Amino acid sequence: MQEKIMVSDTLFSINATLQNMGIIIAQTANPQLRQAFIQIRNAAETSQYELYELAINHGYYEPSVQANKEELRQIRTMFNDHTLI
Repeated sequence: MQEKIMVSDTLFSINATLQNMGIIIAQTANPQLRQAFIQIRNAAETSQYELYELAINHGYYEPSVQANKEELRQIRTMFNDHTLI
């Protein structure tokens, strides 16, 4: 149980970091600094996915049911039409 909590907490932390990195990258004007942040974000995304797979493989996390083709079509239509309501 302890490992499950550690994995969950780490995933939560990485996800929050990834959200913040997107904001930071968008607001960074210096090309070298921007590239450094992009590399940090890419490494964090890789770690996040590896931890996500570990959580699934150990039964710590169960992903939601995948959408069927009709549901995907409806979502694409909403985004293409900009009618999210």
